[in-house]
This record gives sequence, C-alpha cells and structure tokens, in this order.
Amino acid sequence: MIRKYLIAGFVTLLPSVVTFWILRAIFTTLVDVFRAPAAWMASLLHMPVPPAWGLALISAAATLCLLFLAGALVGNFVGRQILGWLDDIVMHVPLVKGIYGATKQLMSAIQNGQGGSFKEVVLVEWPREGSWTLAFVANRDCAWTRGEDAEALVAVYIPTAPNPTSGYVVMVPASRIRPTEVTPDQALTWAVSGGVVTPAGKQP
Repeated sequence: MIRKYLIAGFVTLLPSVVTFWILRAIFTTLVDVFRAPAAWMASLLHMPVPPAWGLALISAAATLCLLFLAGALVGNFVGRQILGWLDDIVMHVPLVKGIYGATKQLMSAIQNGQGGSFKEVVLVEWPREGSWTLAFVANRDCAWTRGEDAEALVAVYIPTAPNPTSGYVVMVPASRIRPTEVTPDQALTWAVSGGVVTPAGKQP
C-alpha cells in the first residue's frame, strides 16, 4: 500500500516539479545576466541593490524589452540594415563567429523548417545497439562525411530528459533509422517526462 501511494504521488508531482525546475533555471539565468547592470544602476542612483525576486522581475522586464526591440528592428528596413551590420562584425570575431553562426543557422532551420529540420521524428539505436530512442532529423544530407561507396548518413538530434534543449548530435546510417508517426510536440513531451508520457495513439 505504501509503495502504491509513493508511486502515485511521484507520478502526480512529476509534471509540477519539472515545470518548476525549468522555470527556476530560466529565472536564475536571467538574474545572473542582469545582476551586475542592476547593481551598477542602483549604486549610480544611490539605491539599495534589489532583492533576488526584484532582480528576477527586472530581468524578465529587460528581457521582454530586448525581445520587443529586436523584433521591431527586424520589422523595418533600417533595423534590418543595422542587424546585418552587427552580424558582419560578429562573424569576423574568431571563435565567436563559429558559435554565433551555428546557433543562427540552427534557429533559422527550426523556424523555417529548412530541409525538414526538426520536423521529422524517428527511432534510432542509442546509446548502444539494441537500445532505441526518439530523435529529430536535423539534416539528411551528410555527403561530406563519406566517399562515393560509403553508406548515406543522416544527422539526428537526440534530446535528453528532462531538459530537451541539451542533447546529442549523432550521424546514423539511413538504413538504421526507423520512421514514426510521432509529432515533434509529442516527442518533446515524451523527453521532458522522462518517458512517462507516451505519444497518445501513436505506435512507433
């Protein structure tokens, strides 16, 4: 009876705990980013440094303003020219240009669905032969990795639980990939829940 109640309680509280953990990680990151500017501004105005919850509110407001400003810049010709100029500057900085360029291409692929990126969910063997997991097709064109007689490879992204934004990029032979009818949203839910929530009505 005790074991039954413990399992029921775990299943009941897991979504709330995961949600709280993700939100806490986001707010912690925001606070860390804006802590120094907020402290500097408070010192300049001869005011006490805001408490943690105040820093979180300031960080959230600053982030929303930054997103709005970026969106407004993209929405007009002058803004696009300014952003293009900033892109050119960043892309000439060693090391930074590699990270920035890869991240920008990734976001563009997710937003526009270029080549079906992250729109197709498949089954792949991971982390060893005989073990299967859900993965997102990132790129089906990996010809640069092989010779003319080598088997075609497909780049897939394997999300980790409970944080699917971190994961592994693996190149898998096309013949070792199994198609599924699972949607990207269902695959993300499955990863976040640690496999507890299965795609309803879908049998991979």
